[in-house]
Amino acid sequence: MIKEAKVTLDTSVLIDKITSELLKSGELEVKEIVVPIAAVEELQHQANTGRDTGFFGLDEIKTLQRICSENNITLKFAGRRPTPDEIRMAKLGAIGYLIIDVAKSENSALFTSDRVMYEVSTALGIKTYYFGKLPSPKEKLRFEEFFDPQTASVHIKEGTTVKRKKGFPGNWILEDVGISLSRREIEELINEILVSARLRDDGFIEISRENSYIVQLGTYRIVIVEPPASDGYEITIVKPLKKLSLNDYKIDSKLLKRLEEKAEGIVVAGRPGSGKTTFVQALAEWYLSKGKVVKTLESPRDLNVSEDITQYSKNFTTSEEIHDILLLARPDYVVFDEMRDTPDFELYKDLRLAGVGMVGVVHAERPIDAIQRFIPRTELGLIPQIVDTVIFIENGEISQVYELSLVVKVPTGMFMEDLARPVVEVRDLFTGELKYELYTFGEEIVVVPVSEQVKEPSPIEKLAAKLIEREIKHLLKISDVKVEILSDNLVAVYVPERARSKLIGKKGRRIEKLERLFGLRIRVKSLEEKETFAGEEIPYELEDEGKYLVFYVDPRFSRRNVSIYIEDKLIMVATVSKKGKIRILKNSDVGRIIQTAIQLGKSIKLILS
Repeated sequence: MIKEAKVTLDTSVLIDKITSELLKSGELEVKEIVVPIAAVEELQHQANTGRDTGFFGLDEIKTLQRICSENNITLKFAGRRPTPDEIRMAKLGAIGYLIIDVAKSENSALFTSDRVMYEVSTALGIKTYYFGKLPSPKEKLRFEEFFDPQTASVHIKEGTTVKRKKGFPGNWILEDVGISLSRREIEELINEILVSARLRDDGFIEISRENSYIVQLGTYRIVIVEPPASDGYEITIVKPLKKLSLNDYKIDSKLLKRLEEKAEGIVVAGRPGSGKTTFVQALAEWYLSKGKVVKTLESPRDLNVSEDITQYSKNFTTSEEIHDILLLARPDYVVFDEMRDTPDFELYKDLRLAGVGMVGVVHAERPIDAIQRFIPRTELGLIPQIVDTVIFIENGEISQVYELSLVVKVPTGMFMEDLARPVVEVRDLFTGELKYELYTFGEEIVVVPVSEQVKEPSPIEKLAAKLIEREIKHLLKISDVKVEILSDNLVAVYVPERARSKLIGKKGRRIEKLERLFGLRIRVKSLEEKETFAGEEIPYELEDEGKYLVFYVDPRFSRRNVSIYIEDKLIMVATVSKKGKIRILKNSDVGRIIQTAIQLGKSIKLILS
């Protein structure tokens, strides 16, 4: 029996029709009932947007008017009207504070079915009666009855029957449970989920927007969408079917060795539902078992990993804050689950360039699509440092693995030697087959598929090279001649500098005669240029010139490609200008890396390509 001189009702008890039931049963004895105008406005907003809760609450007010009139109880409306912004922010507590102000000013007790409202009003010293259900951490939630051991997700939508997805990656079936929930039942289920997320230690409301929530409740990831963001109330609940170890994937020894010794910029790609998250969970646990410090970065936090692995959420921190946290925490590896937008890729890149091992997860139709996501966000020469290994997951299994490396060469399909440039090669890890090449073409970075692996010269090509070499040795009366097959119709002939003009002949007639003889185009090169400097470290002077860092080298290396190393890591490949300069913009990624290396006293080397 509740005896109070005056009670104030919040929106939740009006919707649940608690007060009228207490009066009808004689369990409430009261002289005055106060209905905050803010609660009425909130109910009107809900009714206007088609939500049944609004109509339930307004019906309760009409019922209370009749009961109060019959029983000589004063029914009073008090408080101010909320602003449109306050109504929109009702889920974040804006209306609740207006209702609490009414209870305080009226010096009355407060009735509520909202757990958070109860906790806040009690903390503020207001006598509060709570009529909601207190979920137990061990108590099953209603949606759990729709799950069985083979169910990966449950899909609840207003106006349709409940569906559940069963099976395994690559072999899913959508099963009709045969149960339909009313809007009222779905709203009650949503409230049950949100209250549980606030009270349970393993519950988090990761994202709360005006018409949607993303909730992590134990192993369940729950997405809630409400009108008008959707055409009806919808709840999607996902649960991992099985926790696997890396041994369950029967990984090839070559990939296992790469993961253990070399791979530090890993991207795990695949279509939605292909099993990417399950794989990176296993990979995180494997790195932990190898004595590595592992952290995860998620949105929401739904990876099922050991307590030793700290799980960070992007939703409660800025990119700058999480960047600082992770650098100070000094992890060996960070698992970045589901990178979606530019800030995610920038954060992955910054952490990787800082020396942190990264495992990023992206949605992709093909393995190369995962690499292309990085192209507009970084410089070509840095891509292999940021991403060195791409693992494509399909139907829950490792389908393809690519490795990336930076080389200086003539791109496949081009024949002129002076078209050599930095090229990112994408190769199949298991076969070594060249799959794609990335290089600059004009102002753009292009991704070119390579139909077949670049082959060694055939026996016929080797024979042709020997014949040409023998003919030139005989013609010039020298023994120091080298011939290199560049393509099916192009060869390079290297002779001492003193013999170049003699081989070319007056107005190029001698070399033209040789070309007609062999049916090939011949490019004459200096043997000293080929052998003396390639692969050698060259001296330089580094100057800070405003917006640029400038490397000064011997002008004789002009138009030559130079590889810039910090310690033993290749940073970029640049071309020396006519005046022997290499200019690098200071605020570029490479510029920042070089400046950091200078501050840390690391060695910088220039190697002639």
